[in-house]
Amino acid sequence: MILPKKRDPRFITIRRGGTLADSDHCLLAIWAADCAQHVLHLFESVQPNNPRPRQAIEAVRLWTRGELNMMETRAAGGHAMAAARTLNGAARHAAFSAGQAAVTAHVAAHELGAAAYAIKAARAAAVEGRMEEAGRIECEWQRAQLPNEIRELVLDDQKLRNEICWFVFDC
Repeated sequence: MILPKKRDPRFITIRRGGTLADSDHCLLAIWAADCAQHVLHLFESVQPNNPRPRQAIEAVRLWTRGELNMMETRAAGGHAMAAARTLNGAARHAAFSAGQAAVTAHVAAHELGAAAYAIKAARAAAVEGRMEEAGRIECEWQRAQLPNEIRELVLDDQKLRNEICWFVFDC
């Protein structure tokens, strides 16, 4: 469970009654896609012939440019998550990260799911005894990618949802 029980209006677009500008929604989606892309190789090394996570990442990028509608993007995210279900470890988490990135088009708060699963993937791929360090490095990399326009929003969200995101944002 990566979403809070009560939706944060900062992650609901203005046209739906929240405070999130469409441009910031797109920035959240691009950042989520970047997080998922960074660990995608962990899935593709196990499932090289399964394009679903890569397609989900591409779908959300297309959505941010207005080249794909939200329903198609959300469906691509579901397909990526389906690709994860039979796997375990880093490959599973990387596919879930891609799926979460794509469904950010539907619910902006999924951006943190993409980041959290990417950190879990990095931890799972690390050699024994280096998992925490790998997670910290991935978390720091993600934070370095944050655009200034959404930086405070995401960092605050990480503090608020760290517990329901497996405490992966303790970096």
